[in-house]
Amino acid sequence: MTEQGGLARRVVELLTGAGQTVAAAESLTAGLVCATLAEVPGSSAVLRGGLVVYATELKHELAGVSASLLETEGAVHPEVAAQLAAGARERCGADWGLGLTGVAGPAAQDGVAPGTVHVAVCGPDGRHARTLELAGDRDAVRTGAVGGVLVLLAEQLG
Repeated sequence: MTEQGGLARRVVELLTGAGQTVAAAESLTAGLVCATLAEVPGSSAVLRGGLVVYATELKHELAGVSASLLETEGAVHPEVAAQLAAGARERCGADWGLGLTGVAGPAAQDGVAPGTVHVAVCGPDGRHARTLELAGDRDAVRTGAVGGVLVLLAEQLG
């Protein structure tokens, strides 16, 4: 089992044990978080669903991210990740929401360097966000973002 798979399994176990659910609003990972969790047997008991909000306007329209925040700060910002997490939680009716936004590369986006990723979780105890600086190609950055948000969630659950 991969490190990512082991982490996903641990998150599913923690959520199952707590009787809680999770949903995600994903930008750069485009559904990879939900797909990673769904690989774990028994995940249907805890994974509510997700929003793929790759386009900036969908972050507002589907996940409820503030339009003024997106206009002033751009799509790659810690508060955008936090609002994505809150939006996923609310819109999918989950105990926990996950939010991810960042630049997978190869080029910068809105002046933000490739490998810059913001992840957040929103749950019963509030919102928690983290900025990651990941190295490697697009696949490595996207995979690292999934790991980063799952670690953040596991910390809150465990």
